[in-house]
Amino acid sequence: MKMSLLSSNVQKRRDMILNGNILNTLLFLSLPTILMGMVSSLIPLSDGLFLNHTSGYLIAAAVGFGQPIINILNALSLGLGVASMAIVGQINGTGDLEKVKKVSTQIMVFAFFIGILVAPTSIIFASIVSQTISPDIAHQVFLYLSLYSTVIPLLFMAAIYNAIKNATGQPEATLIRIIILLLLKIIFNTLFLAIFHLGIIGAVMASLCSYVIIAIWMFYDLFIKKSETQLVLKGYYPDFALLKKVLVLALPSMITYSLINFGFFLINMEVEKYGAIVLTAQTIASNINTMCFTLPSSIGTTVTTMVSMNIGAGKPENAEKSFKYGSLVSLVISFVLIIIFLPSSNFLVRLFQNHEEIVKLASHSLKIYTFSIIGFGLFMVAQGAFIGLGRTRLPLLMGLLRVWLIRYIFIIITKKWLGVDSVFWGNLVSNWVAGFLFYYIVTKTPWVSVIKKDKNSI
Repeated sequence: MKMSLLSSNVQKRRDMILNGNILNTLLFLSLPTILMGMVSSLIPLSDGLFLNHTSGYLIAAAVGFGQPIINILNALSLGLGVASMAIVGQINGTGDLEKVKKVSTQIMVFAFFIGILVAPTSIIFASIVSQTISPDIAHQVFLYLSLYSTVIPLLFMAAIYNAIKNATGQPEATLIRIIILLLLKIIFNTLFLAIFHLGIIGAVMASLCSYVIIAIWMFYDLFIKKSETQLVLKGYYPDFALLKKVLVLALPSMITYSLINFGFFLINMEVEKYGAIVLTAQTIASNINTMCFTLPSSIGTTVTTMVSMNIGAGKPENAEKSFKYGSLVSLVISFVLIIIFLPSSNFLVRLFQNHEEIVKLASHSLKIYTFSIIGFGLFMVAQGAFIGLGRTRLPLLMGLLRVWLIRYIFIIITKKWLGVDSVFWGNLVSNWVAGFLFYYIVTKTPWVSVIKKDKNSI
């Protein structure tokens, strides 16, 4: 079946996913998701470039240190998003668009209010963390985390928007959103960092202004624009039975992502002990490597969509094939990225900094990080398959295994001999072990939804 990439006909997308060639469909749906991954990875890259060139490495280090804490809170929205994608995707698989719209509206409103409740937590984190780190960056970290609380509710809205669009086979909508966000971030970073030189305050202002505009655009796209899946707020009343089901399904993923990012925060605490130069180098390497990690892991989102819809339509064989093809595509992308990024690591680092000590350390760590892509890509595809089945508890355990049981313990045990290198090698070891182990577990898992028995009551 031929279809334009920008076609938004949900019924045609559903038919393509359920009845079309699986590999072609996977590649077709993955293209906007991969492009979205590329664009989204450019956002921290552009932020890092502006911060390093306009505000210095101390400000860049403070933002790099604070980012995992922001991600702990944002992880709640991502966990809610993956559960929403599984539920909406399986309902969409049955062809009931009215129920898709009802459930999507309930989740979007619920998520936004959860974001408002969670936002003040960022200020609490800021007060606690700033008391325990180097005075060189403590005040800047406090400012960044406190001010960023204003952005948190909008992150929740964005996560659910992505979930709804992916679950209805419209990943190009999320691509358009992220492209607009990148352009806005560049414009506002130029204004607040390059022109007004506002430092940490400017970095937060750039994010806030960008997300406010994006939120207005998302509201228009979901609630005002005429489409098959246009949501309606009129007559809205919370469906507590539905929201309870969503929350129960989302809770494992919310805990997973939060604990994983808390693990990254603890790792940053270990790196911070070596000083701001080392922390900046590690942040630069991570920002560059985000592009590598995002591309193969983007396949996992498409796998979730295809698995959930095929399971909802009673086609478990197609769901399993979607997972296997997704794993293969992820591996191919990983090898291509290694070939491209490995020889260019020094050049990429110098785009951020010319401080020789930072360049040397960041280039060294980037070369180790790059080989982690293979295991990470497999991990994310396997996670996507489990989420599509509604099995969100095992990803919780595997996420903890990857970051805590393998990586963090590896760092603690080996730092005596490896020093800061223990962080870089811990990344490699944890992703490979967790990725291949998770892949094996998926191959032994029945292709049956655990939320199928509750579907009629959703």
